[in-house]
Amino acid sequence: MRIAVASGKGGTGKTTVAVSLALSLQEREAERHGAGAPLLFVDCDVEAPDAHLFLHPELQERVSATVPVPRVDAGRCTLCGDCVEVCRFNAMALLGDEVRLFPELCHGCGSCRLICSPGAIEEEVREIGTLESGWAHGIRFAQGTVNVGEPLAVPVIRQLKEWVSPGPGHLTILDSPPGTSCPMVETVTESDFVLLVTEPTPAGLHDLELAEEVLREMKIPAGVIVNRDGTGYEKLEESCAARGLPVLLRIPFDRGIAEGLARGETLVGIRPEYRVRLWEMVEDIREVVESADLSRSESHLDMRKELDLIQQGREA
Repeated sequence: MRIAVASGKGGTGKTTVAVSLALSLQEREAERHGAGAPLLFVDCDVEAPDAHLFLHPELQERVSATVPVPRVDAGRCTLCGDCVEVCRFNAMALLGDEVRLFPELCHGCGSCRLICSPGAIEEEVREIGTLESGWAHGIRFAQGTVNVGEPLAVPVIRQLKEWVSPGPGHLTILDSPPGTSCPMVETVTESDFVLLVTEPTPAGLHDLELAEEVLREMKIPAGVIVNRDGTGYEKLEESCAARGLPVLLRIPFDRGIAEGLARGETLVGIRPEYRVRLWEMVEDIREVVESADLSRSESHLDMRKELDLIQQGREA
């Protein structure tokens, strides 16, 4: 099962939740599957990875993230301009008597090579980032980092997910980048459930609604974790109820938690009771995901309703 932790808005506490979730589940997953089937944590926020600051992994392997870019053989090029026309990202331009490439804009789709009838275009590899993996507290840990100045985060995230794909039945926690654009979409793709971490503020609500709309289009079920709860912003509760988003967990607006996180501690280290709460929340999610034998196009709303009922029963 894959659980992604996203938000829409930056700074809501995605990494706080994702890291504590992994720590609370590690021992349970080892008991469930054995020591040889560990929990997998993947930090997909490749433009600013920070989960390592809390988990302190021992990184053991490192590889390059790359994209293929075209190389034009001027001797065979007829200057027909087909490659320029087919490029959706304006990475190629016909300037005088040469085809000019702008590699930073190239997405590596290969369309220019396929359409080139003289066969004047070949591909070469360009490094855009790094992928690293290791271990932290018995958790298999992986992260990606895009090179400074590189505009393409999605290929790094895609390669990171493929590089550390888990075994069947294993639990994977994906720490998503903020926002609702391509990096977030790539991270949550193929996830079984998404935890949307938000804060009770107008900005938090606005971006939560955007993220929920993206997940609704993708037919991925979701639930909400309210961080810094207790400010009295009632519109957040009203929106969640109207959209059928169950509120699965609340983390209070507490100075002690804020100070602990600023020191690099984890939520489950500051408040040990959240170790059990997070585990129970995931068990509820697992029950709904594994029991719902429905198509993706129908299941997302039904799963949300069922999860809401389970949560209400636990609270009662």
